[in-house]
Amino acid sequence: MPGPAAVRVPVIELRHAGLTYPGPPPVTALLPCDLTVWPGEFITVIGPSGAGKSSLLNILGLLDIPTEGNYLLDGLDTASLGEAERTALRGRRIGFVFQAFHLLPHRTAWENVELALLYNGTSRRSRREVAREALVRVGLEHRLNASPTTLSGGERQRVAIARAAAGRPSLLLCDEPTGNLDTVTAASVLNLLDQLHSSGMTVVVITHDATVAGHGERVLAMRDGVLAEQVPA
Repeated sequence: MPGPAAVRVPVIELRHAGLTYPGPPPVTALLPCDLTVWPGEFITVIGPSGAGKSSLLNILGLLDIPTEGNYLLDGLDTASLGEAERTALRGRRIGFVFQAFHLLPHRTAWENVELALLYNGTSRRSRREVAREALVRVGLEHRLNASPTTLSGGERQRVAIARAAAGRPSLLLCDEPTGNLDTVTAASVLNLLDQLHSSGMTVVVITHDATVAGHGERVLAMRDGVLAEQVPA
């Protein structure tokens, strides 16, 4: 007889999770909300500056702890973790892509990606080849040994995406990934994120740009700390 079916576990599960920064006076950045993101989904979160998008990203990225409710990552309740455990979990299961790239300027593209693999358990013997393969996937096989200072904005963002995705994290978090790019380059970066999603990666993109938001399978809207599903017009 066949065994029991595997239980499908969400990558992200927020249960009445909220975030209030202490005062005086206290500031509520994220009102209590519920959110479930399943493996392989592509979610975009749109809202103006100050809406609470960064606070949501900080919770999802284990950079902040909800002051109310719970956040489960891959079914694990993160509230029970100490700081060292949270850091280790972040390194293994979450990849970050930022608007400002955050590449080390005195390291090559290859080294930037390789160094990120120190934190996710990739063996020392494998890191260099895994990093090379990640850069090849984003079309930078000809720029492996280039310094970030010699790369275009689009190339730097491709290195950042390679770095974030190299360890095959459960979750790829992107904070305004096209914010510093021209329209054509931004489109190429979004196409790259689409490819990662098509390969099975769970992607969450934070943006203020409606065109970027339109790439999501689901679009969430944020305003004044309130997170809500956006209903297509």
